[in-house]
Amino acid sequence: MEKMAKPVSRSQVLMTELVLPSHTNQLDTIFGGTIMAWVDIAGAICGTRHAERPVVTASIDGMHFIAPVYTGWIVTLKASVNYVHRTSMEIGVRVDAENPVEKLKVHTATAYLTFVALNAQGNPMPVPGIITENDEQRQRGEEAQIRRQMRLENKRKIDEKRASR
Repeated sequence: MEKMAKPVSRSQVLMTELVLPSHTNQLDTIFGGTIMAWVDIAGAICGTRHAERPVVTASIDGMHFIAPVYTGWIVTLKASVNYVHRTSMEIGVRVDAENPVEKLKVHTATAYLTFVALNAQGNPMPVPGIITENDEQRQRGEEAQIRRQMRLENKRKIDEKRASR
């Protein structure tokens, strides 16, 4: 039984974290891996809400670090479903950081992840489509389709190269 498409806003996630000394390196900036873990969690929550099933990370298509984040700063992650294929979905996560003392807010990272919904046996299962609600969501969906095509084309090229050896 296929589920009805859902508005993007229904599964969006807003997650907030405080950067503690245990999250930082010798430069007093957050470890990239900590940001990546938070991105994966925000994406998984978003995907689970959308699919109404457990999801697993299939790939991280892009993880772009833009600015450093320091101890004591507040990190906000915003996750949204950008595009849905049959059993998978691309989820975009934007990471912003705030220095609460100086009242400074900066965009610090962006990531695109592919999640796959799983049935009770642990096999991929169909996910509901999405209903875009504004031009920004439509644009993110179009860009996600381009990233998907690039992934598939890269896989095809690699497979061809391996087969020719």
